[in-house]
Amino acid sequence: MGECSNTGDGAVRRGYGTVCMSIGFTSPYLVGIGGCGMSGLARLLAEDGATVRGSDAAPSVVTDALAAHGIEVSFDQASGTLPADIDGVIVSAAIKPEHPQYLEATERGLAVFTYAEALGRCMGGRTGVSIAGTHGKSTTTAMLGCVLTDAGLDPGVIVGATCNQLAGGALSEGHDPQATPPTGFRLGRRAVPSGPYQGRPGLLLAEACEFNRSFHHHRPVVGAVMNVEADHLDIYGTLDAVVEAFAGFAASVPPEAEGGRLLIAHDGAHRREITAGLSCVVETVGFSPSADWVVDHDPYTGEVSITAPDGRAASWVNRMPGDHNAMNSAFAAALAVTLGADPEIVGRSLSAFAGLDRRLQTLGERRLQSGGTVRVFDDYGHHPTEIEATLRSLRLAALEGRPGRLICVFQPHQHSRTRFLLDEFATSFEHADVVIVPHIYFVRDSETEKQKVSAADLVDRLRSRGVRAMHLYPFGAIVEALEHVCRDGDVLVVMGAGPVWQVAHEFMDAASEANPGSLNPESAATG
Repeated sequence: MGECSNTGDGAVRRGYGTVCMSIGFTSPYLVGIGGCGMSGLARLLAEDGATVRGSDAAPSVVTDALAAHGIEVSFDQASGTLPADIDGVIVSAAIKPEHPQYLEATERGLAVFTYAEALGRCMGGRTGVSIAGTHGKSTTTAMLGCVLTDAGLDPGVIVGATCNQLAGGALSEGHDPQATPPTGFRLGRRAVPSGPYQGRPGLLLAEACEFNRSFHHHRPVVGAVMNVEADHLDIYGTLDAVVEAFAGFAASVPPEAEGGRLLIAHDGAHRREITAGLSCVVETVGFSPSADWVVDHDPYTGEVSITAPDGRAASWVNRMPGDHNAMNSAFAAALAVTLGADPEIVGRSLSAFAGLDRRLQTLGERRLQSGGTVRVFDDYGHHPTEIEATLRSLRLAALEGRPGRLICVFQPHQHSRTRFLLDEFATSFEHADVVIVPHIYFVRDSETEKQKVSAADLVDRLRSRGVRAMHLYPFGAIVEALEHVCRDGDVLVVMGAGPVWQVAHEFMDAASEANPGSLNPESAATG
């Protein structure tokens, strides 16, 4: 393969680079290319010299952006047709073996990698930084990407959410989202320019998802485990199995002699079980004075600080409220300093970080037809711990000392998760005054699993605990109901990993419409 050249903006212009050589494809085809992670992978491979094509179910702003970068995208998946000259196929986590294009690839004897397998191989050509945890992966990865960009370390980033500031860093001025649309991808330099990893292949940051043990395919030099809880029990069955899987991820970090480092939460991450026998450097991050990286947070002002093992300190003011977001930012800070960022720049960058799409995202104020206004937030939270933390932080930050109520529209994500964690879900809404639950989002479960639990079961549990809860469907009916339920001064948060975000946006748009209309949740991506 030819030499790879790197221009001043970091883009590879000819030949095949280390990423392409690591994955072994020069003409890959990506099925499900419109997802945040898959689209980032597509651009990474294309910028490294590969001829990248792919398909998705329907056009979107993501596929439009790919086309603008010269990546050909097809929307005819049902035929199973694949180009004759491709040398491998990469499929998203949502693509099953019976998918027509997956079947065609198998029949032709083409190598087929999952997204996680392909990402892991790409890390073989970069200095990988993988961020794992039941919660907070996307937020922390985006934060870290912005901080390292501001610090001049110019990382590559692939994250499963879009962030306005990812391209230029949180401190960059004059960013025009129309000229540079929000993205979950950043290319970065081919070599680390400074710090303890100077001269190594460029940094590649990625969130490490535990679903289906995907993160076992990662090849990080630096890893993080922020928290570990019971989730994806349809895959794991027990919390012990989840912990075992995280231990397997931690074991993928190389020994200290090869630069391997693992940052893990001092509390809430089963650190003793997960770090047993590791040969890399292990450091803890937490609110406890016993942690290696000691974190302090004032929930009323949003002030956060962290002190490193060597005494260096950074401080900032979080724009995203809550202890959980304080810990997300603390991990980003600790990782950034570990990778060579100046603590003073770390603090300034985190103070300027404005958030990312669907992570406690402020949509604005909506004027009610009856008079008054309601503040509207959109959030990806779909696990009981995430829900409780988000509602608690909104109660504290948005309603403290104010007369309004906290109204939550929550769409459960998957029947199996809802069934396994039904009791935990029932106790996670105590900070909400009103909860509206649409149908459970059906995405990966079997039809048999679908019959075992319903949204009405969750509503019954909530009402038995004294929570004012109701089941409404379709989304259009929820939008109409919110017009009557919401009062002046209320805060509305729409939560879930499925297409429930449409409710929040339709409610905002309905201010100037007499009839909000209905929505089809099945037409949206899973998020």
